[in-house]
Amino acid sequence: MSTLEILFFALSAFALVSAIMVLVSKNPIHSVLWLILVFFAISGHYVLLNAQFLAIVNIIVYAGAIMVLFLFVIMLMNVKEDKEPQKKLWVKLVGVVAGGSFLLLLVALVKQTTQIEGKQVLLKDGVIGLIHPLGQVLFNDFVVPFEISSVLFLSAMVGAVIIGKK
Repeated sequence: MSTLEILFFALSAFALVSAIMVLVSKNPIHSVLWLILVFFAISGHYVLLNAQFLAIVNIIVYAGAIMVLFLFVIMLMNVKEDKEPQKKLWVKLVGVVAGGSFLLLLVALVKQTTQIEGKQVLLKDGVIGLIHPLGQVLFNDFVVPFEISSVLFLSAMVGAVIIGKK
């Protein structure tokens, strides 16, 4: 077994344990912290797939910004355990049926991957997912749309500041 395979299985086990802990944790803040660890494990998988840009964006956007937002929302909601209503039996039954359906879908997808295993993807110079070729294409072929989107983001930020001041 190669080093990459060992790293893949270690990251997968870490992601699965963290994801299970997201579901099992009673405290919602602990669940969000476990979810941040899941995002770090997924970023590790992106690095193994030679998609460094996706790994960096995943850490910055999901593990950074969105999880901090979740933490603020949870802290502002002031969730109390004694105020939470008990779920009815039919709601639990629907959850079990939906989870079982999702499990069957995952098993079907895993069986289907054995058919795809021998096929190869044609890559241009094997540089897919790297930051340098993405920057080359972005700033050579798509300069105008990139600059237009940056002006739109700037105007949205100015609008948010103006609305927030009122």
